[in-house]
Order: sequence, then structure tokens, then C-alpha cells
Amino acid sequence: MKPLSVIVTTVSDVFAWFMIVFGVYVILNGHSTPGGGFQGGAIVATFLSFMLVAHGGKRFLAWVNGGMYGLLEFVGLMAFFLFGCLGFPNSFFHNSIAVAQGARPLSEWLPYCGTISLMNAAVGFEVVGALSLVVLYMYSSIRMVDTGAGMGGERGHDRFDR
Repeated sequence: MKPLSVIVTTVSDVFAWFMIVFGVYVILNGHSTPGGGFQGGAIVATFLSFMLVAHGGKRFLAWVNGGMYGLLEFVGLMAFFLFGCLGFPNSFFHNSIAVAQGARPLSEWLPYCGTISLMNAAVGFEVVGALSLVVLYMYSSIRMVDTGAGMGGERGHDRFDR
């Protein structure tokens, strides 16, 4: 993929950061509003697709590190497991319903909703890592095809224009 026009790249640079902020907002407020770790993680991972389409493949591959997203996925999975185990000793994940029914707090450092919000954050990390790897591997698997139409080996969509 070649980069698109200056207007498209500039607009995508501005709006991409709003996507990240909105995705983090959905992740952090998932325990009390619609959404959560998966939905917010999908919004944040869409940022990479946005950048790929606007800036092209060479800049995308120079900017993205697949190992970082694999590590993010692993950390998210392990954190989800640990936060889930942390909620077992005290009244089913120590959520706000349990607190309203008089359960003793698990710890003073946990938020009011207990481990539910921490587990949402862990799911968000895992989904960002996994979906970013999907985008990265899908793009990396597209092979160069020169159609002879003056595209200079444009990747992907031009190979079906024969």
C-alpha cells in the first residue's frame, strides 16, 4: 500500500489519537458503562488499521514492532488470570453488588468495584495485542504483485484488476 494524500494522512493523524483516548475510556469505564475490555481494545487496535491505510505499508512496518504486541497480549492474559484469582477469596470478584450486601473489602488499594475493573483493563491489553497482531500478520502475508499498470508493485487490492 502506498501512502494516501497529505490531507488524508493529516486527518488520520489527528483522529487516530482520539480513537486511542476513546478506547482507553471505554476500557477504564467498562465496569459501570456499556463496553469494557474487549470493545475498548478493539477500538484501540483499529488505530493500527487506520495508520496502515493512511500512511502506507513501509511506514507502517517501520513503526510497528510485532514483539511488543505479543508481549502486550501475554501480559494481558497473565494479568487477567491473576486478578481473577485475587477475587476468589472474597465474595465473587468483590464487585459493587457484593460491597452493597456487606462484604468486607478485599484490600484498600483496590477500586470500589474490586477486581472487575482490573480484569477489564487486562482484557483490554490482551485484545489490543491480539487484534494488532492480526492486522500486522494479515498485512505481512500480502505478497508484492506488479500488474504492469504503473502502480509499481502496489500491494493487495491491485492484483485483482487484471
